[in-house]
Amino acid sequence: MQHLVLIRHAAVQISPNVPAVEWQLSANGRTLTRQLASQLIPYHLNRIITSTEPKARETGQILAGELGLPRQTAVNLHEHDRQGVPFFEQREDFVTAVTRFFTQPDELVLGRETAVQARERFATAVTRLITAHPQENLAVVAHGTVITLYLCHTNPSIDPIAFWKKLTAPAAFILALPQKTLKRSVYSIFTGVA
Repeated sequence: MQHLVLIRHAAVQISPNVPAVEWQLSANGRTLTRQLASQLIPYHLNRIITSTEPKARETGQILAGELGLPRQTAVNLHEHDRQGVPFFEQREDFVTAVTRFFTQPDELVLGRETAVQARERFATAVTRLITAHPQENLAVVAHGTVITLYLCHTNPSIDPIAFWKKLTAPAAFILALPQKTLKRSVYSIFTGVA
């Protein structure tokens, strides 16, 4: 069976005065990424492809090094465009804003992209990668919101808000191709969820 593995980047060093698109991994994030690598061995990955954001590139670099795989970046795998959105000092305020984003997918409620626009951009990028590497098991390292949008669209029984709230950094989601059916989730606490 061919797989697509979607990986949320690892934990970051949060810097309120630095845009989130520039954040780097924390020491704990790097450690958890090394631990995640061993959980991916059964899926016989052929390559790691990351978004261009530093936190995704570094997550992919560590995974590629641990697994002995080639790594590359690709456009349009970045997180939902939140340029111009201020840093949320309170986690609850951020959760409220993202909840509005998921519940009003056609409206511009957070940043410069609607949920539908972000999902379509990400889905198009993933489809291009699958088409370019038709015989390979790919790992795509990206971001929580766009991964949630994509997975919930390809697996409509998944509730996006509940799924997004459960995300850890890192986390991996194994999809069976060509249907893109979610087969397994691996969270940074390393418990598999069917």
